[in-house]
Amino acid sequence: MADIAAWAGRSEVSEGSIAPVQAAQLHATLGESDRRAPGADDEMPPLWHWCAFVPTVPMAELGRDGHPKLGGFLPPVPLQRRMWASAELRFLRPLHVGERLTRHSVIRSVEEKTGASGPLVLVTVAHEVQGEDGPAIEEVQRIVYLDIPERYSPPRKRAMPEAPLLHDTRDLSEVLLFRYSAVTFNAHRIHIDLPYAREVERYPGLVVHGPLQATWLMQAAGRVHGSWPAGFSFRGVHPMLLTEGESARADIMAAPREGGGLMLFAGQAGHQCTEAMATWEDGR
Repeated sequence: MADIAAWAGRSEVSEGSIAPVQAAQLHATLGESDRRAPGADDEMPPLWHWCAFVPTVPMAELGRDGHPKLGGFLPPVPLQRRMWASAELRFLRPLHVGERLTRHSVIRSVEEKTGASGPLVLVTVAHEVQGEDGPAIEEVQRIVYLDIPERYSPPRKRAMPEAPLLHDTRDLSEVLLFRYSAVTFNAHRIHIDLPYAREVERYPGLVVHGPLQATWLMQAAGRVHGSWPAGFSFRGVHPMLLTEGESARADIMAAPREGGGLMLFAGQAGHQCTEAMATWEDGR
């Protein structure tokens, strides 16, 4: 087996952009019907940069789960289930539709651990996104790899806030998950292939993308504060699932944060799925 710890320190540089047609597709998918889609040279909302550096590898280089095979930039972790566990971002300047973007990525660490569900590997990746006017986003992502369990065993549920500053909802559907997968060029089968999600990875339904939930929470932060935050972090706390006979609605809530900023929650059926924190330079 490869020495996966040796992948720490590896780096890569990616070039990307959000074209006007992709901006229109993102806008149509993310559900902000009261706002017009940003066009060429317009500022684009934060987190859209995730769609600018899509994994355009050949079909032969995809793994069973639909992700690019490991062993290139990311280490060849032998565990079969992977999840984007958390991220922290700092926004230095806005990016624009059509702008040429460059992403510098470095693997900070590869850690083998044992959690409540067994062995896991945590890979921490730091990104710096630059636009035509210089550095724009600093981001740290944490990706966790786990064994596929014999049966679905979800984590403990955490209640949503009782008196939020904002409570919005989003309808969940197979079409939504397909469109978000398509616009991000993400072929991870847990989001779009129900037999695979159930029979291979043991989820009871399709899994709603963590980055999609984080984007909804970013939208909520902008609506509550009236401007985009300078800092944003999120982490998954429970899978959000599209399961037959169960809630097909996501609840989006914002609550005040002690010390300033906002706590944000994407939830389902009264419990949290993704938790986020947004902060502004003015401390509010």
